Formats: sequence, structure tokens, C-alpha cells
Amino acid sequence: MKQYRHLEELYSGFKAKRRAIRRRLQEYRDVPESTYFYELIYCLMTPQSSAVNAAKAQRNFEQCNFQFNDVDPEPLLYQNDYYIRFHRSKARWITEMKSNYSTIFTITVGEFSAVEKREWFVKNVRGLSYKEATHFLRNIGKNEGLAILDRHILKNLYYYRVIPSIPKTLTKKKYLSIEKKFQKFAEHVECSVDELDLLFWSNEAGKILK
Repeated sequence: MKQYRHLEELYSGFKAKRRAIRRRLQEYRDVPESTYFYELIYCLMTPQSSAVNAAKAQRNFEQCNFQFNDVDPEPLLYQNDYYIRFHRSKARWITEMKSNYSTIFTITVGEFSAVEKREWFVKNVRGLSYKEATHFLRNIGKNEGLAILDRHILKNLYYYRVIPSIPKTLTKKKYLSIEKKFQKFAEHVECSVDELDLLFWSNEAGKILK
């Protein structure tokens, strides 16, 4: 059996944050369908940009009713108080997503598994990798234990000896392999993947972020 490490530290940290983590996960499950569009915009903005800045930009998209108004998204990606990296590319992704959102929404709320939804998003929504597609599903409470493998999570998986090293790149095969190891680890410590995800993120950021 794999010899994990630092488990007492993990148990102690989770015990201290359990209520806040579970409250946030319930908030994800309670996200209304009417805001899924903006949650998807958020996840299109986060690659190589901070979660805090993406949240600020998301609020501006919501305030201008971007989903239903003819608004250029590019200026919304850089303001005096925040900047979304690669804003030109992301503006194109957001515009394309908006034009296809009816189909995207149908898949999102349809009777498909989270695995099937993620595969469809990766193939059909430009700008969504496995990480971002899973992030979107998690933020609306529909990821069914799929993992968001960003650098903070990978760092923690290495720390707890779930993985032997931190990969420099993530192919589909590598992503799914690490995700499976993460799921087995979660089962071993009797926490959900989502709970561990928020625990790891809060350890890195100092608070529970989206």
C-alpha cells in the first residue's frame, strides 16, 4: 500500500476548516442555473490569472448584463484595479462561448455524467482544458468528484506523497492518472475530493476561494 505522509497534519487542518469548507461546497450546489453563464466566464478567465482578479471581472460582466447585451468583452478584462492575462485571446473565447451558450447550457443541465460533460466541454468550448472544465462543474456543484489539478493542488498531492513528483505538463493521460490517485487518496483519508481541494487551496491562499 502507498505510504502517504503528513496525514495527522491533514486531519487537523481539515477539522479546523471543515464547517467553512462544507458551507462553501453547499454554496456551489445552490448556484442558480441563471448564473451558470457567468461561472463559465470566470473559468475561462482563470488560466494564468488570479482568482481574485477573475472574480472582479466576473462581477463587471454581470453588472453590464453581458449575456443579453451587445458588449465588447475585451475592456472588461482589464481595468484599473485588475488585469486578466491574455485578455485578447480570452475575449475571443468568451465571445465564442456566448454565441454557443444555448448548446453549452443544454449539456450542462442534461442527464449526462460529469465525465461525459467534461469531455464535451474540452472538445467543444475553446479555452477549457480538463482543469478549467472541472473547475466550472465544481463551481456549480456538478463535478461528481472530478479533480481540479492546478499547481496548488499538485503541490499538495506531492507533499502528501500522493504523487512522486510534480509534472511540468499535464497531458490527458497524465491528468486522468493523477486524478485517479487523488480520488483514491480522498477515499483513504475519508474526505471527498472537493473537500480536499478547498483545504489545499485555503492552505495556499489563506482563505477559501472559488
